[in-house]
Amino acid sequence: MSIINIGIIREGKTPPDFRVPLSPEQCLALEKQYPNVKVTVQTSLIRCLKDDAYRALSLKVQEDLSHCDILLGIKEVPKEQLIAGKTYLFFSHTFKKQPHNRALLQEILDKKIRLVDYEVLKDANNKRIIGFGRYAGIVGAYNAFLTFGLKTETYTLKPAHLCADRKEVEQELKKVILPADFKVVLTGFGRVGNGAREIIKLLPIREVSAEAFLQKDFTEPVYTHLDTHQYFRRKSDSGFDKKEFYTQPEKYQSNFGAFAQKSNMYIPCHFWSSKSPFILTKEMLQDVQSRLQVVADVSCDVDGPIACTMRPSKIGAAIYGYDPRTGNETDFMTSNAIAVMAVDNLPCELPLDASIDFGSELLKHVFPVLLGPDPDQVILRGTQTTFEGQLNEPFAYLKAYLAGEE
Repeated sequence: MSIINIGIIREGKTPPDFRVPLSPEQCLALEKQYPNVKVTVQTSLIRCLKDDAYRALSLKVQEDLSHCDILLGIKEVPKEQLIAGKTYLFFSHTFKKQPHNRALLQEILDKKIRLVDYEVLKDANNKRIIGFGRYAGIVGAYNAFLTFGLKTETYTLKPAHLCADRKEVEQELKKVILPADFKVVLTGFGRVGNGAREIIKLLPIREVSAEAFLQKDFTEPVYTHLDTHQYFRRKSDSGFDKKEFYTQPEKYQSNFGAFAQKSNMYIPCHFWSSKSPFILTKEMLQDVQSRLQVVADVSCDVDGPIACTMRPSKIGAAIYGYDPRTGNETDFMTSNAIAVMAVDNLPCELPLDASIDFGSELLKHVFPVLLGPDPDQVILRGTQTTFEGQLNEPFAYLKAYLAGEE
């Protein structure tokens, strides 16, 4: 059985990303599960798991990865660091025709690299099999309550990126003080929404139905977790048909205004298509009955479904204000302003925990089909480019994008 050399590359994107696809223990687990696999880790001064942590488990750590067959990273690889003729796995951010990465994809083709993009790896039911969504939800929900404390001047939490790990984040949550009539609404399920729920469940907040949330007054903090049919309705008769909504979203409009009137906080964790209606509109935000003080937009679709998400924010400067009257950005501490948290790389705030979670998913869902039988063609359908320097058939639609024609 021939040896397969797998390399863990050093993250080269600026600003730096501290995450890594596999921890030292996970590298050993991979070699144990597949005896013909050998892992080499590229030296790095920035990753959350230091070189010595890998050396301590007798893993090879060196600069040169030219002997490796498969190279694993996290974010986009700088063009000059790409090694020709290899298989790469990373988030390339090209399948949506992102203009800023056109040159990267062209370089990948020129160097005849097989690119397997994590973001488009899907199972037989067309559901994504890997991602950092869980930790986006976890950190995003934590940031929501950090923001509420600052906005209301009732408590102060340590920023997640200054915490050592998730355990410290959970300790910080014990400082949260909420009003007796506090209400928070959450949209979106999947990894992101369920990650946010993990944080909410650590707090003294009871889950209630959407109907109770709208119709009842409570003397304790409550939250509701909405599915699509609860905040979209058909324009013609206020009904909802899931299949129709996903195929003809233009027939629907948002009913989220009713929830904005009852909520102190909104945490959007949904997937949103540009063809779908907006969820939280400027008009809803201008409604004098709206109670919203904090919007922690984990999904972070700028100029999209959440009107107050005017721009992404950055780690260390996570919060800005939105003035509902003018639609302009303002100081979030201004009395009438909504505090907006819209960090677009949330898992980077807890790089160690997020990395270990991601590595676990790699071992469970990706390596079995990458290194073994793949009856559902998961890898083939997630391969954007081939060793022949061509776009793989499912991604032929990127041809005009690569030519700069769209």
